[in-house]
Amino acid sequence: MAFMEKLPAGKVLLDDTVPLTAAIEASQSLQSHTEYIIRVQRGISIENSWQIVRRYSDFDLLNNSLQIAGLSLPLPPKKLIGNMDREFIAERQKGLQNYLNVITTNHILSNCELVKKFLDPNNYSANYTEIALQHVSMFFRSEPKWEVVEPLKDIGWRIRKKYFLMKIKNQPKERLVLSWADLGPDKYLSDKDFQCLIKLLPSCLHPYIYRVTFATANESSALLIRMFNEKGTLKDLIYKAKPKDPFLKKYCNPKKVQGLELQQIKTYGRQVLEVLKFLHDKGFPYGHLHASNVMLDGDTCRLLDLENSLLGLPSFYRSYFSQFRKINTLESVDVHCFGHLLYEMTYGRPPDSVPVDSFPPAPSMAVVAVLESTLSCEACKNGMPTVSRLLQMPLFSDVLLTTSEKPQFKIPTKLKEALRIAKECIEKRLIEEQKQIHQHRRLTRAQSHHGSEEERKRRKILARKKSKRSAVENNEEHSAKYSNSNNSAGSGASSPLTSPSSPTPPSTAGPHRWYRHATVPMGSAPPMLGKMEKLYTQKQDWELIVAHIVNSLLRNSDKLKKVEKLDLNQVLYNFTVEVRNRCKGLDLIDRVPEKLWTEVRDIIQAAMIKTIPNKKKCKKAKWLSEEALQIAEKRRKAKGKGEKGKIHPSECRLPKSSRKR
Repeated sequence: MAFMEKLPAGKVLLDDTVPLTAAIEASQSLQSHTEYIIRVQRGISIENSWQIVRRYSDFDLLNNSLQIAGLSLPLPPKKLIGNMDREFIAERQKGLQNYLNVITTNHILSNCELVKKFLDPNNYSANYTEIALQHVSMFFRSEPKWEVVEPLKDIGWRIRKKYFLMKIKNQPKERLVLSWADLGPDKYLSDKDFQCLIKLLPSCLHPYIYRVTFATANESSALLIRMFNEKGTLKDLIYKAKPKDPFLKKYCNPKKVQGLELQQIKTYGRQVLEVLKFLHDKGFPYGHLHASNVMLDGDTCRLLDLENSLLGLPSFYRSYFSQFRKINTLESVDVHCFGHLLYEMTYGRPPDSVPVDSFPPAPSMAVVAVLESTLSCEACKNGMPTVSRLLQMPLFSDVLLTTSEKPQFKIPTKLKEALRIAKECIEKRLIEEQKQIHQHRRLTRAQSHHGSEEERKRRKILARKKSKRSAVENNEEHSAKYSNSNNSAGSGASSPLTSPSSPTPPSTAGPHRWYRHATVPMGSAPPMLGKMEKLYTQKQDWELIVAHIVNSLLRNSDKLKKVEKLDLNQVLYNFTVEVRNRCKGLDLIDRVPEKLWTEVRDIIQAAMIKTIPNKKKCKKAKWLSEEALQIAEKRRKAKGKGEKGKIHPSECRLPKSSRKR
């Protein structure tokens, strides 16, 4: 069959079920309107993010398009006068952020094409209905007996899967449904095996599988035809919806929330479990169970969309079970999805969040027992039961199924092996994604705990206790050291002790004792950085720290010009006090040593410039000697007092060396 032979092959690597988050980073006011800069992120990776710019009119247009869902969305109201005021823009930005939070956390809205195009225009700019029509029209060139009646617009939740109402030209009253879909990110079958398995689907006969009338595929997509059912799916029954209505209109805001009767829950649940067990025994992967994939045919449930796993499409509930590392096989995925299906049948609505902490009253405690085994915190943490185990539970064990149709689905051995390998690859990608989410959750939890107010207070208290303890030990060590040195010198006088709390006033007679300590360059942290880290933490031995940094400032070419102007022979006591007071205000908890070194250096440099006087500049000619300057000074003073004649002529003569110049 020459179906889409010339179209490019390849699967869509983008997973449409990965949730998008949006945060408004800033706003910019132009001449006539305000633009909001939004940071959008796909999944947990910060690297997978981008910026978009939207006006309020763009939000309003999106909100009008989403009105079909029947939800009351919190979009801030319009304002014609004063809409450029700063306070109003800030208030509107908060309202728009709340609006984005609502639509991105709603499971149905966040997966619809309207929201995806608003947040990610680069990846969702194509018109998928037009693309599907092109592919379907190419298919009809080789199959003239089929005819399109109308497109069934947006009846499904998938963006890249489209539906058309069909008819056979020889039987104009019969209606069929054609579904077309792209390949997804989980397509691991070879092109040959994929096409063979798709063509095998019409041969699958089972009382609880909705039969495929026709199926074909190429390297990039697949096309299947089934009979159209006027009653719709199990979800249509629960929500009292019309099958042809758009997905948002049918399921976002049901008018009446009411579950099914207990007998219906038991019968439909048993039938779904039977077909899941059949597929698992055959080694056929599924993983796409939800209420919209269960067709109602009288009192019988029939499973839809077996082709989804072959196409590599992601599951409707993937954003739920990817959070739990124990749900890591397609069998456990089916059981978890069955829990969602049973919850909807029981309560008439999906669960608010998963895992479910407590279940509302149900028609029977047996229903709650099954729900707890699939949706509770303990089940999600420890793992799912098997389908066989669920069939043995009291809710389904006493259900009698009356059917004469014998299941039949023959899969060649070679294709079974291909299915097994593809299933392992799908599970491997799921496990890798779950691992990344788990690591991200742990990191976020640790950062939240580390940055909490209680944890900060606790660390500060521990740091203070440690600092006090170290100060006491240091004082004792200094006392013993100085007493030993005094005894060995045989002097009765005792040397004064120095400590961070009571520094000794330095002498101004010459360079400081601490200034002679070190010869450490400032290009980087000093070689004794390990010892200095301890000194930083304990706030001790300020003289040694100051010595290193002052010496480093003198050797640093960038700072040398400022330091050269200071008279280091006139270091005042105020310098020591200034350095001590500034260093007391340092926050030493969780600081990088290199940054702390730089901060202490800047403190000491600022204290030097503030407290140490500058060198006095005297006006003198460079060619005069010191002796000539002294004689000139005597002459100036004598002339000022009117005693110029009293100076002996020999004292008024300049040196010969000066006169020659």
